[in-house]
Amino acid sequence: MERSSRPGRLLAGLVPLFLLVLLLGFTQAPTCEGPSCTAPDPLTDALVQTDDSPCTDCCTSLLVGPEASVDGSTMTSHSCDSGTDRTWISLEPRMSHEPGSMATLWLEPKRTTKPHDDDRIPAGEIPQVAETYKFMDAAYPIMNEHQLAIGETTTGGKRELKTSNGIIDAPELYRLVLERATNAREAIRIADELTKEHGYNDWGECFTFADPEEVWFFEILGPGRGNLGAVWAAVRIPDDEIAVSANSHRILELDLNDPDHYMASDNVHSLAQEMGWWNPASGEEFRFAYAYANRNSLYSRRREWRALSLLAPSLNLNPNSENYPLSVKPDAKVTVPDLLKIFRDYYADTPYDMTRRLTVVNRDGETIKSPLANPFMSGDMRTLLGVDRERTIASPTATYLSITQSRAWLPDPIGGLVWLGYDNPATTPHLPFYIGISQMPDSYLVDGRREFSRDSAWWAYRRASKLSYIRYQEMAPVLKEAWQPIEEELFAKQAEVEQKALELFNQDPALAEAFLTEYSVGLAKKTAELWWQLGDQLWVRFNNRF
Repeated sequence: MERSSRPGRLLAGLVPLFLLVLLLGFTQAPTCEGPSCTAPDPLTDALVQTDDSPCTDCCTSLLVGPEASVDGSTMTSHSCDSGTDRTWISLEPRMSHEPGSMATLWLEPKRTTKPHDDDRIPAGEIPQVAETYKFMDAAYPIMNEHQLAIGETTTGGKRELKTSNGIIDAPELYRLVLERATNAREAIRIADELTKEHGYNDWGECFTFADPEEVWFFEILGPGRGNLGAVWAAVRIPDDEIAVSANSHRILELDLNDPDHYMASDNVHSLAQEMGWWNPASGEEFRFAYAYANRNSLYSRRREWRALSLLAPSLNLNPNSENYPLSVKPDAKVTVPDLLKIFRDYYADTPYDMTRRLTVVNRDGETIKSPLANPFMSGDMRTLLGVDRERTIASPTATYLSITQSRAWLPDPIGGLVWLGYDNPATTPHLPFYIGISQMPDSYLVDGRREFSRDSAWWAYRRASKLSYIRYQEMAPVLKEAWQPIEEELFAKQAEVEQKALELFNQDPALAEAFLTEYSVGLAKKTAELWWQLGDQLWVRFNNRF
């Protein structure tokens, strides 16, 4: 075999170094991978992007009806992919409040550096209720003590709808409904009342609600510049179906004569008429997503196609369609591991796999995927290699992924369960946190967004993920060998743990709380330490290949 030239060898040696420099720079200054946070992309919506634009390329949510899951759980989920949101996650207790007291609303709570951050900026006050419920608080709050859970994606909407008249943004609306509602229908009613009186001032959002009995798809937008309130629509997902939201409005037709399955704000039709976006005299059917937004984003539609196709391949959906069913009946009932598989997907073995052309010839003359081929490349690396970007479901900018289970046959403290994983779902384990526990691990309360800290669990997972992107084809399997057996063991022993918790609960609920807290918190501490060790091992094991 002919020996390579000295310049060639030098260039080959510089490529991994170049990758490492890019990696470290990206790690120190994380940014949203979405077009709202970098340059506009022709595949995204037609809105002109500015610093005030929403990140409409930053989240994915799956919503599962009780008859679509193997065990009867309802499920919702949220891959928080913004790349800028806070990393700390806490439990906020149930609280009683004096008559006449006021509740403070905060400006951009998802940017705070710790629970009850002293530097929070008040946005206003509203009357407080007599009692607020315990809930798990993240950048977007997740679940309350009644097993009411919420997933999220930012959906943008028409720019003219966003208003500064009002004091409630999306994360605060999440918090308020989890503090005050016991089920999904009540959450929608409370959201309507609060935004009517105090105003919704954020971009369009999709809330995917799940309680132990029902799941609802709820889309809300501002009421228009200078107005106070909101415009919204909600659809109950059939019990045997699964829905997906991927940063684009999806609700089309509304049958408001069927309140068991459809709800909407009082102005749902009139606002569209006032804005000149829909004229009933034209005979055109009112479609919520087109009245108040658009369906232009291929980044969103591709994720919708992929998720629904993985759930129901028998439908043979077209990857380039403009619209898909809001929800589908899966070909087989799903489990939490099934949802995790979807959230880890990067279009492998499809025409949209960004690594499909990144091949090399090995010593045996075989064409193989390059060890450097990485589905989570930075924008600079894609430009260098001439790779067109696809917004895959798995995201390298993920802050966390939550998948919830709400189960009517179990007491709320045991039935409400949040599976949490930090950073990219494709590279990290997801651990169980019951809503009945008394505290989160200390390392989950330390925000890692602004600086590196070994006290922050998020950085344990973030560091290992980022290292793996340097030689992903070789290093991702090492990570999988670490997270896969952890998850398999947790799912295998879930029924046993919950049976033990139920026995203790029937004796004394405090015993179940202590047992579940020790289980969840101890597991999280142990796994975070394992990931710190794994990151150290990656440096050593692949030292000569960086």
